[in-house]
Amino acid sequence: MSTTYLNPSQDQQHLDLLGIFHYVVAGMSALFSMIPVIHLAMGLAMVTGHFPHKPGEPDPAMFGWIFVAIGGAFILFGLTFSALLAYAGRCLRQRRRYTFCLVMAAISCAFMPFGTVLGIFTLIVLAKPSAKSLFAPA
Repeated sequence: MSTTYLNPSQDQQHLDLLGIFHYVVAGMSALFSMIPVIHLAMGLAMVTGHFPHKPGEPDPAMFGWIFVAIGGAFILFGLTFSALLAYAGRCLRQRRRYTFCLVMAAISCAFMPFGTVLGIFTLIVLAKPSAKSLFAPA
């Protein structure tokens, strides 16, 4: 009896499915990364003077720049993560950049709950020697 549970064609199907799921989770994370647009807009309103300012109070423009910086950083980080996750899905479907796919699978575990599930399943599939052999040499 053989202890091999999956043949290479099943590994190929699993990698293709994982690639598609990477696209889906990347889209979801891009959508969630746009939530700080509210903070960005509020900060811009403070900076441009649309908030009333009473004498003796701190200038709202100073706090506005903090809102703009933090909101912009969160948006930039989220969209960068989403783009890298989508690229990892493309690499999985093309069987390229094994190490990059492995690293992105580990990082995606931080995006709970969907990224965690996707990352764990991706790590399980990529850990198999039969799946690793499908990737072209760098």
